[in-house]
Amino acid sequence: MAALAGIKVIELSRVLAGPWCGMTLADLGAEVIKLEPLEGDDTRGYGPPFIGHGEDGLSAYFTSCNRGKRAIAMDLRHPQARPLLEALIRDADVLIENFRSGVAESLGLDYPALRALNPRLIHCAISGYGRSGPGAQRPGYDFAVQAESGLMSITGPADGAASKVGVATVDLTTGLNATIAILAALHQRARTGEGQSIELSLFDVQVQALANVAASVLFTGHDARRYGNAHASIVPYQTFDAADGAFALACGSDALWARLCALIERPEWRDDPRCATNAARVEHRGWLIPKLEACFAVDGVAAWLARFESAGIPAAPVNTVREAVFGTLATARGLRIEADGIPMIASPLRMSASPPAEPQRPPHLGEHTDAICAALGFDADTLRTAGAIR
Repeated sequence: MAALAGIKVIELSRVLAGPWCGMTLADLGAEVIKLEPLEGDDTRGYGPPFIGHGEDGLSAYFTSCNRGKRAIAMDLRHPQARPLLEALIRDADVLIENFRSGVAESLGLDYPALRALNPRLIHCAISGYGRSGPGAQRPGYDFAVQAESGLMSITGPADGAASKVGVATVDLTTGLNATIAILAALHQRARTGEGQSIELSLFDVQVQALANVAASVLFTGHDARRYGNAHASIVPYQTFDAADGAFALACGSDALWARLCALIERPEWRDDPRCATNAARVEHRGWLIPKLEACFAVDGVAAWLARFESAGIPAAPVNTVREAVFGTLATARGLRIEADGIPMIASPLRMSASPPAEPQRPPHLGEHTDAICAALGFDADTLRTAGAIR
């Protein structure tokens, strides 16, 4: 049995952070009902590519974060939708939403109202900049938060423009933090019997996720800068060009540096004061890196990777996404899955006693509306005729 079997989640969020959290909970066995507006989650239209057409079509973006859920489409402001909505809330363990500040209150879905309906409910609110403070009324999108949090300023070529990360990393990190907080709140509820409200903002999450870079700024007061594919605090820890392509070399300790010196037949560098320690290598990277580049340029990527592997030095090819997804490693790890003809990437979680739930394809818009209504004692046709549901 999956770890969260029996836990019921109402997902009132859209795009990526909240849906990523909801999908992770579904992977862990929770029953997740995705409650969408009548026009659907924005990401249903993010494409191409799509599989299928019209209402039966699914975008690659939507499928990436919505597998394993049931779907109902509802107008939250329609008066005839309210009894159904309240029935769903009373029956739930968790509710995830990413309304802009003030919207939950206008819908009667703020935490005090939710708690009155269900004192055991775990409420998780996700926003761009928090529900208080100067950014409370601002919409939050991953790209904008990457810019404002400082992440873009440390991403991209050292002598080029600031750049976003190639995937919506702020949304994904926020979704994972939301999952952690919900699991902790469920554990707390098992002790007290009471629910609670959780708040996360994309901005808060990404500033914290600057990790060692933010810590270095706090230590020195000096701003961080871009290093391209190099590392601010570890050398050599970057990509290098071989004769026929690039590879990534992660020489993360002085012991690995000593192995590398032996491998490239430069034993004198092991004790050279300019590069004997990581701190020295960071200080003298301008001298050292060109010498390493000259060493690596004389042979091909495959040859270097084979040597690194035999010496136990971490290194890897610079793959395209297609090479990674269809490669030997992803295949052996079972990362490509399919449900009802929809290809997906599997959950990375491996749990011996409570493995993730069997993957189900993402739902079509309003696919389970009738079944959900019937289970709660509501007539879907009547609500649909009134315009309360789709």
